Amino acid sequence: MTDHATDVLVVGGGPAATWAALKAAEAGARVVLADKGYCGTSGATAAGGTGVWYVPPEPAAREAAMASREGLGGYLADRRWMARVLDETYDRMNELATHGRYPFPTGPDGQPLRGGLQGPEYMRRMRIRIRRAGVRVLDHSPVTELLTDADGAVAGAAGYRRQLRESYRVRAGAVVLATGGCAFLSGALGTNTNTGDGALFAAEAGAELSGMEFSNAYGIAPEGTSVTKTAFYSFATFYREDGDVLEGAASQGGRSVIARELLTGARVYARLDRADEGARAAMRLAQPNFFLTFDRLGIDPFADRFAVTLLAEGTVRGTGGIRITGDDCATGVPGLYAAGDAATREEICGGFTGGGSHNAAWAISSGSWAGRGAAGHALSPRSGRAADRPVTGAGGAGLRPTGSAAAGPEHREAVALVQREALPYDKNYLRRGDVLAASLRTLDTAWSQLRAGLHGEGADLVRARQAAAMTAHARWMYAAALARSETRGMAKRLDHPEQDPAQHHRILVGGLDRVWTRPAAGTGVAA
Repeated sequence: MTDHATDVLVVGGGPAATWAALKAAEAGARVVLADKGYCGTSGATAAGGTGVWYVPPEPAAREAAMASREGLGGYLADRRWMARVLDETYDRMNELATHGRYPFPTGPDGQPLRGGLQGPEYMRRMRIRIRRAGVRVLDHSPVTELLTDADGAVAGAAGYRRQLRESYRVRAGAVVLATGGCAFLSGALGTNTNTGDGALFAAEAGAELSGMEFSNAYGIAPEGTSVTKTAFYSFATFYREDGDVLEGAASQGGRSVIARELLTGARVYARLDRADEGARAAMRLAQPNFFLTFDRLGIDPFADRFAVTLLAEGTVRGTGGIRITGDDCATGVPGLYAAGDAATREEICGGFTGGGSHNAAWAISSGSWAGRGAAGHALSPRSGRAADRPVTGAGGAGLRPTGSAAAGPEHREAVALVQREALPYDKNYLRRGDVLAASLRTLDTAWSQLRAGLHGEGADLVRARQAAAMTAHARWMYAAALARSETRGMAKRLDHPEQDPAQHHRILVGGLDRVWTRPAAGTGVAA
């Protein structure tokens, strides 16, 4: 076991994590960042590109930007948080241009275009920035559990360094969880590290989650590939196998039609035939990686039909995650902060996916706030020296079995089971109460078994904890989906197709061995 001591530990390696590390270091804190992969290349953003909710501080533009999300999200977003995110994102994107020297393109009028980012270049520069700020980066070092002190405050984390094949521990005055959402290893591009670890760690430390019913995001991708750039399919016409147009199919508001057709065993085809020459050029410039697969296969997506599928993106594209209890992205657990897709995005999106742009803005803003908040907590006199506090591991399932490890499931079996319940369209996407309840019973039984016997050492411990995190994630999702007996935002229920004014509230969820839900009072804006 290798020991480290620091003021702030950031868990994760994407945009939220790097912004948190940068702002904590700028606040005077010693910072360690531990990434499951290689910081700068791992995660959904580094694998592609993204739009950004970047809106100049003009009242009319800001009003339009906020109003555009409220109805889609079931009026669960918060105007104050929207305004805060727009302000912070605007400042940080400008900082990225000046201090980070990001090469933003310019428009025909010569003005910089700062509404989008190329993921590889963005994250390359963010890694350089945190290293220059003095952040110690532990690459290929997945965290496996949080550490807590005698008062229940979070005091660091433990994990496993894959390349060195050794366990490690970081004692810290505060921890920022920026581990991303959970896509259940569906194969969507860049989500292989997004297994819901942060949510599990937070729940084990006593934090709550919110918005977990808004987790049934599925992205459109060419069949057999991983690139889910659903926004581009707004230019698409969808077809049946026989060549007839698939009526009602669309990238927004019509993916359920695609799902139903795929469930019959038939294939669905698309062609981006509604894009004019200007749009085609702009799409290639904005997201070149979208076209790599087509170019390699000799397909012209604007002229040729190609088969498509739907890949689950869970809480990577959905809005659910760790509940935020303060403007500094505190979680309600002393010393613990959350940012990016690991945290709920209901504050700015309500119950509808923020896609790339809103999630990117949230990562920048929440990461910056969480980093500053964690630094302030760690450097306060009441926090004390991180290295001086006795600590205890908070981890449970997959790490400390309550029964015989010899009789427990193997991590591959546990992952396969949760995927059977969380990935199918007719369970997670086209939701019905009876199907949700049956899946939840299966998942509850699976949790009991893995809680009693799932265990691993070294790299297998990491995989066991990922299996536990995915199982917990699915249980929270379905418990919240059952509690919302209406259709609001992304949380569509075929057996409750209408929005219920009496359910205009967010739903909190938590618990491990026994999952609970309850409504959160006073949330959202009036419809």
